[in-house]
Amino acid sequence: MGVTTMQTGRAAAVWPWISTVARLGLAAVFLIAGGLHVGDLAASGRAVNAYHLMSYDAARLVGAVQPFLEIAVGLLLLAGLATRLSAAIGALFLVVFIAGIVSAWARGLQIECGCFNKGGELAAGKTAQYLPEILRDVGFLVLAGILLVKPRSRLSVDGLLMGEQ
Repeated sequence: MGVTTMQTGRAAAVWPWISTVARLGLAAVFLIAGGLHVGDLAASGRAVNAYHLMSYDAARLVGAVQPFLEIAVGLLLLAGLATRLSAAIGALFLVVFIAGIVSAWARGLQIECGCFNKGGELAAGKTAQYLPEILRDVGFLVLAGILLVKPRSRLSVDGLLMGEQ
């Protein structure tokens, strides 16, 4: 067995574990974000409205639906069911979140993103910290990207259904 063959074999053995970490990490992100908002849908709607990207009624609707979608994606990822599709939906959410933050920053809005808090307008004297929020979401997007490229992971329903575990 050549060195290249051994390296390829090791990489093939390691990738499912890397994908497992990515899957569980991304699941935690969506479950926590959705869980923090599902108990106060009005606050979630106000957080969406703070971006001034849609009408107040549309923002309320998006704010009411978004936590449930995040929880659904998080549960699918946690179980490892339809992993590539779940990661794609999660990636789409993250791209929209990043675009919203970039838009707020570009327009000079002083808001909290609302990802892991109530969001909305910042208190007087506070300044928005958009770059760390964007970088954090890009990191989450990398996790989704790993799953889009290498969706096979350990401890997953997908693996059980395909007889891989």
